[in-house]
Amino acid sequence: MIPVADTITSRKIPFVNLCLILINVIVFLYELSLGKSLNNFFLDYGNVPVRFVYWTDFGGQFWDFKRFFPFLSSMFLHGGFLHIAGNMVYLWIFGDNVEDRLGHLGYLIFYILGGIISEIVQILSDPYSTLPIIGASGAIASILGAYFVFYPYSRVITLLPVFGWYTFVEIPALFYLGFWFLMQIFSGTFLSMSPASFSSGGVAWWAHAGGFGIGALIGWLIKKSFPVEE
Repeated sequence: MIPVADTITSRKIPFVNLCLILINVIVFLYELSLGKSLNNFFLDYGNVPVRFVYWTDFGGQFWDFKRFFPFLSSMFLHGGFLHIAGNMVYLWIFGDNVEDRLGHLGYLIFYILGGIISEIVQILSDPYSTLPIIGASGAIASILGAYFVFYPYSRVITLLPVFGWYTFVEIPALFYLGFWFLMQIFSGTFLSMSPASFSSGGVAWWAHAGGFGIGALIGWLIKKSFPVEE
């Protein structure tokens, strides 16, 4: 299922969302220029769980800037065209409406906080991993969680394969995003234990699930505390 658009129009220009997309694209273009040094770039600026967990065991100071900076820098790294394209499509479709609800500054803080918490969840799920966590998907998952709470009756226009053909259907956000979240839980529980997952590096499923969960929780608290007319 490929999301194409939603049925809610933004009331304001989503400046922060557009800037986040632009920064991600600029960083990805820079990655393309690195050639063989790209892997080292990922190791330096991606969030490597085992490095973070055992930082002090290797002589580092607990509050060392280099230990914590990857929580931010890793959100803007991507491992390929499909990786960044998929993330930016979701950010483009769902981010503008959440920015509408939270305001520009609130949205930026929410995005970064969601990304950080999603990485913490992923690290807790596999603290011995030597593979760097990269990508905006954890932060974007928190946006999806907030959207799920704020706009459950919105409809997601989706490109859906049907008997070998593709057609556009409108799926309520409650079902589309609910299914997406359940797939992350399922994949994190079962697919991450498969031999293929270990050999290929896999996907940070628990970062997705954790990001969605914290986004939905914060969204619910905001909706309950500051209700607005839909």
